[in-house]
Amino acid sequence: MGNETENQLTEKDGWDAPGDKVVLKRKITLINGITIIVGTIIGSGIFVSPAGVFLYTKSVGSSLVIWTLSGILSTLGALCYAELGTCITRSGGDYAYLLVAFGPLVGFLRLWMALLIIRPTTQAIVALTFAQYAVKPFFPECDPPDNAARLLAAVCLCFLTAINCISTKWAMKIQDVFTLAKLTALISIILAGVWFLSTEETENFDNAWEGDYGLSNLAYAFYSGLFAFGGWNYLNFVTEELENPYKNLPRAIWIAMPMVTGIYVLVNLAYFAVVSRQDMLTSIAVAVSFGNRMFGAVAWLIPIFVALSCFGGVNGILFTSARLFSTGAQEGHLPAWFSLVHVNRQTPIPALIFTCATSILTLFSADVVALINYFSQILWLSVAACIAGLLWLRVTKPNMP
Repeated sequence: MGNETENQLTEKDGWDAPGDKVVLKRKITLINGITIIVGTIIGSGIFVSPAGVFLYTKSVGSSLVIWTLSGILSTLGALCYAELGTCITRSGGDYAYLLVAFGPLVGFLRLWMALLIIRPTTQAIVALTFAQYAVKPFFPECDPPDNAARLLAAVCLCFLTAINCISTKWAMKIQDVFTLAKLTALISIILAGVWFLSTEETENFDNAWEGDYGLSNLAYAFYSGLFAFGGWNYLNFVTEELENPYKNLPRAIWIAMPMVTGIYVLVNLAYFAVVSRQDMLTSIAVAVSFGNRMFGAVAWLIPIFVALSCFGGVNGILFTSARLFSTGAQEGHLPAWFSLVHVNRQTPIPALIFTCATSILTLFSADVVALINYFSQILWLSVAACIAGLLWLRVTKPNMP
């Protein structure tokens, strides 16, 4: 890889010997790695996508199957990325792997798709969901005003960008704390759903397999399900900052992915036990509909927990996006200022600011489900190319570690 030796991060400090070049330090522990994966995956998807999956299938049974298969496919993809990440220990994830496997043109195209489509869209979706849930307690009888939600989403992006510019340690503290908050919210939903199943009649499981099984509808349902697992490869984008990546990268994936898959399937089971089919199709806040029925006077806590979950998701996406663009600039595929790192704070401030700006522009798109369908095809095409690249490297470079 062009400048790989020159740009390789050192273990001991934040300086690259040739030219005293400022680079990023290894500050990400195994626990931080797990919370990056869990915290980025559990962002908005589990709160937005249940309606999307059911919208296309119209079947409770097939929806649960799609959620399970989405988790299995994502886990298999994560294991392939674990092998790639231990062979190619550069930050940059998909971009770095495609660059090594297929050369600069493919890597360049993947980088610019991330720059203009994938990352801004992902961050806009999660930030919008944060805002919708954060203002929901103030509008209990109706949907929140659209402009208010978009303004709050923009404030969220700007605030987290400032935190990431100031300190990597602060950004990781936010990731750890808000991952705990989102796990608390989801476990509360699971426990409430289990209690409801054991004490009440549930209509949604009658004729559970009746639905629409057209190939196009199933494909779009998978897009929504796989979107909810988006983020399983995000630790690979910060490999150069991960302590002992050869051990901690696969460990973090093995711990995080089964945990998230199990939680997602159980949460959807709880949703279907409590929320009517009509509400699943019409509500933009499925977890809020669940909370209103199950938690009564304290139902307002559910949108707060969901907002905290999405807040942490925005932080994880922003953190990894800036590292991706910084790596691309080091290879000459983006303007050099993307790779600039603050001398004292060791944070990629220009890349962070650009990522924030493009995400705010994407907030003007009106339909969250349309955004999911828009970028999912590009994202999963890139994942397929990386897995093909792994097989290609095993054939062409059999001695690669």
